[in-house]
Amino acid sequence: MMRSMSLAISALRNHQIYMDVVSSNISNVNTTGFKGSRISFQELLNQTIRGSSAPRGGVGGLNPIQIGLGMALGGIDTIFTQGSLQDTGKLTDLAIQGDGFFVLDSGEGFYYSRDGNLDVGLDGALLNVATGYTVSGWEADDAGNIDTAQPLGKITIPFGQTTARATAASQLRGNVDAEAAVGDTTNATLGVYDSLGVLHNIEVVFTKTGPNQWSWNYNTTDSTIGGITPAGTNIAFNSDGSFDTTNPTPTLTITYANGADPATVTLDMTKLTQLMGQGSVNQASQDGLPPGDLSTFTVGTTGEVVGIFSNGLNRKLGQIAMATFLNPGGLMKKGQSLFASSANSGVAQVGLPGSDGRGQISGGYLEMSNVELAQQFTSMIVAQRGFQANSRVITTSDEMLQELVNLKR
Repeated sequence: MMRSMSLAISALRNHQIYMDVVSSNISNVNTTGFKGSRISFQELLNQTIRGSSAPRGGVGGLNPIQIGLGMALGGIDTIFTQGSLQDTGKLTDLAIQGDGFFVLDSGEGFYYSRDGNLDVGLDGALLNVATGYTVSGWEADDAGNIDTAQPLGKITIPFGQTTARATAASQLRGNVDAEAAVGDTTNATLGVYDSLGVLHNIEVVFTKTGPNQWSWNYNTTDSTIGGITPAGTNIAFNSDGSFDTTNPTPTLTITYANGADPATVTLDMTKLTQLMGQGSVNQASQDGLPPGDLSTFTVGTTGEVVGIFSNGLNRKLGQIAMATFLNPGGLMKKGQSLFASSANSGVAQVGLPGSDGRGQISGGYLEMSNVELAQQFTSMIVAQRGFQANSRVITTSDEMLQELVNLKR
C-alpha cells in the first residue's frame, strides 16, 4: 500500500472534524452568550530516510531527508471575544461587557455562563431560564447592607413584600418674627413615621425669650407616642437674622406605644431665620416613608440589585457575583451555555463586577454569539477544499497502484 493513501486518510478524518467545528459554530450563531471554537492542526511524525551530517574535510554538510507521516488534530480552542449586545428591554436580561462569567448554582456545584437570560422563580430567586440554576451572589439584610465576605448564595427578589422606613432626620425652614415680643410664639408641625409606617404629628413651639434668643419645645395629642426626650432647648440667631450654627443640633428620642421601635430623629434648624415679618415655620423634609410594596428592581453596572418600592424607597436587595479564570480557555463546555472549571483553567476568582479586571453588567441587554458568519463560511470552504484535495490524493494513489499492477500483463 502506498504511504500517500494512509496520509490522505488521516487528513480526511481531521478535515471532517474541521467541518464539525464549523458546523457547531454556525448552528449556534444565534445562541445567547455562545463562544465559538477554532480548530488547529499539527504535523505528525516524520520518517527519517537519512540523517544530517556536519561539514568535514572540505566537503559540505548534508541536510536530513525526512518524509512526513501525515497530520493530526492540534487542538480545538474556545474563543472568548466579546459578543455584540442586543437590547431586549427586559429588566432581568443581563449582559457582561468584558471578562467574567455569571456563577450559577446547580445544587450540586457551581457552573459558569455568559448567558444572562434570567428570570425570577416561584420562590423569588433570580435564576437562569435555560437551566433553572440560581444566580449566585450575596443577599442584603433588612437594612440593605451586603457582606461579600459571606459564602455565595442565591439572590431573592421579594415581590409582594411591604416595607416602611422610620424617620431619622427632619429639617425645618421658615422665619420667626424679629419684632415679636418676649413670650410670643411661632408653631410648626413635625410629621414623623415610625418603623411600622404610621405617621405621627408633633407640634414644635418656638417662644421668644430675649433679643435674638428663642426657646423651643414640643407637644402632641398623639396617644401612641410614649415619650420624647430630651426637652426643648434654647436657640440663638445672629445679628443679620441668620441661624447661629453654634447651637447644638437637637436629636430627639421618640418612643411609641403602638409596638414600633424607638426612633432617633435629628432635627435640622439651620435654615431658620429671624427677620421682620410674620413668623411661619414649616417642615421642609423628612426621610421617613409610609408602607410600600416592591414594584420592580434594577441591576447596576457593578451587579447591585436595587429594589424599587411603591412608596419611593430604593433599597439594596443583593449583589451579583462574577467569576474570572486565569486560563478561561481551559474551561470545559457542559452544554446549555455552561462551563465548568478544569485542572488547566485554574480556580474561579469570584468577586464584584467592575473590579479586578472583571467586566461590567448591562441590564436590559443580552450578549449574542461571537460567531462571525463570514469567517465561518470561509472556513467551510477551506475545510471542503482540504477534504477534496486529500480525496484526490487517494484517487491518484489508486491510479498509480493500478498502473503498477498492470506491469505484469
